[in-house]
Amino acid sequence: MRQSGRAPEALRDVTFTTGFARHAEGSCLIRVGNTEVLCAASVEGRVPPFLRGKAEGWVTAEYGMLPRATHRRGEREAARGKQSGRTQEIQRLIGRSLRAVVDRKALGEMTITLDCDVLNADGGTRCAAITGAWVAMALALRKLEANRVIARSPLLGQVAAVSCGLVEGAALLDLDYAEDSAADADANFVLTEGGIVEIQGTAERSPFSDADFADLMRLARLGTGQLYAMQLQALA
Repeated sequence: MRQSGRAPEALRDVTFTTGFARHAEGSCLIRVGNTEVLCAASVEGRVPPFLRGKAEGWVTAEYGMLPRATHRRGEREAARGKQSGRTQEIQRLIGRSLRAVVDRKALGEMTITLDCDVLNADGGTRCAAITGAWVAMALALRKLEANRVIARSPLLGQVAAVSCGLVEGAALLDLDYAEDSAADADANFVLTEGGIVEIQGTAERSPFSDADFADLMRLARLGTGQLYAMQLQALA
């Protein structure tokens, strides 16, 4: 049993509140335990210069944390005049993850930007952002289709993300901050229903084995399977 009372293979409580950002084409507030991320999808009728005239769209993301999303106040990156390396890495990951399930030719020359803002952080913010951003994007695409801006939805499938780790020798699904801080190894899995988008795995102390990785992968598949069902329920 974990400190939270969860079984090793149990997710934290997950909820999706759609339409939270009323002016966005699609939005979702995702709560994963005590982690909360507001995901908003904005649609623009233009593409970056490198895509002009190519009859395909673009999906990108921006990520940020509110100053008191964590235990101590963090300085606003706008006040520093630049984004941290962590922020840039995470928002690129979110963009790659969402592009993996979009037919950009079917989207046409439009850009969808996913703004993911962390309101409260208790581990797994990037995973929550990816999972919630898919819902926000799906809602935006549904609106475009309903308004006949696009002939059909360019969504190719679902994508969700979850963290797994080894804590005191045990493989655990969906680490909170306390578990992540004490993990011997941890990994973020970004998965579609039939494939892998990205896996970020690190041994914090000694290397972990192939068998350990197989255990983490099994848990990630179990967790994302539940998240896919929750995503669809949120859209319904």
